[in-house]
Amino acid sequence: MELRELGRTGLKLSCIGFGASPLGNVFGTVSEEQANASVRLAFQSGVNFFDTSPYYGGTLSEKVLGKALKALEAPRSSYVVATKCGRYVDGFDFSAERVTRSVEESLERLQLDYVDILQCHDIEFGSLDQIVNETIPALVKLKEAGKTRFIGITGLPLGIFSYVLDRVPPGTLDVVLSYCHYSVNDSSLGDLIPYLKAKGVGIINASPLSMGLLTHAGPPPWHPASPQLKSACEAAAAHCKEKGKNISKLALQYSLLNKEISSVLVGMKSVEQVEENVAAARELANSGIDEEALSEVEAILKPVKNQSWPSGIQQS
Repeated sequence: MELRELGRTGLKLSCIGFGASPLGNVFGTVSEEQANASVRLAFQSGVNFFDTSPYYGGTLSEKVLGKALKALEAPRSSYVVATKCGRYVDGFDFSAERVTRSVEESLERLQLDYVDILQCHDIEFGSLDQIVNETIPALVKLKEAGKTRFIGITGLPLGIFSYVLDRVPPGTLDVVLSYCHYSVNDSSLGDLIPYLKAKGVGIINASPLSMGLLTHAGPPPWHPASPQLKSACEAAAAHCKEKGKNISKLALQYSLLNKEISSVLVGMKSVEQVEENVAAARELANSGIDEEALSEVEAILKPVKNQSWPSGIQQS
């Protein structure tokens, strides 16, 4: 598995990251055996980056991932763990007091002494000025205390990253996690990469399948995309199926093509999913992407290219 440097952190992440939200039973029940086997196979296949949050499954994802990592009996330095703070099942709380307490709770659930990356979760749902003036200084203190090695922010609207990075001292933030903005239907994160690199932050891309839009099964009923976007993605998936191609594999490989992105996070909950994702990455490394299928899919998606949806509260 290809390892990529994460900004200036010195960390090297596997190009595919293990998104652990499904371990919180958010997409159907996952047994402890299933979770352990998935994490073990991913680790044995070269995946060294595991991402979770107290929000996923109401803290269940962290507990299950913690057990699975402990069962590996591998040196702590051989894997990278990221968790988040500020977003919980009962709502958002970006206060210094809450995020400080949050980390202690997460470490207990994960059975770890420290996390490698602590991220402020979906900051567009809070006051960005509070994030700048209160939350991030609290995360800096946690970094100084050794509870986390690096700190970052996550969210959907791309404008939140520059808003915050322009207002904190240079070098304060180590990483940003963006989702649904580097996939076949929306590659707008690409325009922000030069800015993020100039700021010295590492870049993690999540949801290469656009939260289910780029799958044969289609998105969940609650998906916030417009009917036009859903319909275009459905047409692209149908086209791939007709040609005997897998749109999800193509979408994942497309996201992996950009080497400026350190890791592409994919939610996994079964050995089969791990096998499929690892095989897609290996195939890409050995024989490249199916250019013909990609250009056909891009043509179908062209009318909705870079179309997103609103997320969070209107920032003044």
